[in-house]
Amino acid sequence: MGVSTSSPEKGPAGEGIAVVTVDFPPVNALPVAGWFALADAVRTAGRDPGTRCVVLTAAGRGFNAGVDIKELQARGPSALVGVNRGCFEAFAAVYECEVPVVAAVHGFCLGGGIGLVGNADAIVASEDATFGLPELDRGALGAATHLARLVPRQLMRALYYTSRTVTAAELHAHGSVWRVVPREELRAAALELAREIAAKDGELLRLAKAAINGIDPVDVRRSYRFEQGFTFEASVSGVADRVRDTFGKEGGSDG
Repeated sequence: MGVSTSSPEKGPAGEGIAVVTVDFPPVNALPVAGWFALADAVRTAGRDPGTRCVVLTAAGRGFNAGVDIKELQARGPSALVGVNRGCFEAFAAVYECEVPVVAAVHGFCLGGGIGLVGNADAIVASEDATFGLPELDRGALGAATHLARLVPRQLMRALYYTSRTVTAAELHAHGSVWRVVPREELRAAALELAREIAAKDGELLRLAKAAINGIDPVDVRRSYRFEQGFTFEASVSGVADRVRDTFGKEGGSDG
């Protein structure tokens, strides 16, 4: 349980690839410490001069279910501040990783999961993968910045307001998912792309990552931080608690 980093295999086929795996049962809804651990793992992997590509993956039922709502409800405002900072650091770590990041997504990718994959350089997904921001149903806001990197603007707004999800196939049609494969082939497909990337010159890859980030039309760090201000406003006004209480009564626990 937690966040771990490994190499897919020894020898030339796995050279230059670091696999960061998230495992927080039962649904990968991360506590505050989990977001910081993920940020540290991605940054550490990217700083390693021997790394040329990072694969971000998850164990269990789904890729990511967002933040641990139970922790938010138990700890109150202090947890919200921690979650805001932790998510900010984790999303930024993926975006700012010195080498390309390939996200390997299976099952559900919700809330904070969108923040991670929306900042990844490429996404490989299993056929059963679904993506969405159920924030309005859970008394939260945020990550519209990252959903807007996956779908067109009006679709992003409709998905955000309705809390609906989209499939991997739909995102593939929009060009934001590189490849959709059966779940049992996900790891191999993600590593295949990672190996193709890692075959390039490592120093040039790092320059390419910095150059591509530099021409992005939206500053994702500033944009997401702006959104977080409204998340905090929803919390201090009592709106967030009212919605979360309703969500909890309907059977939800993590988000």
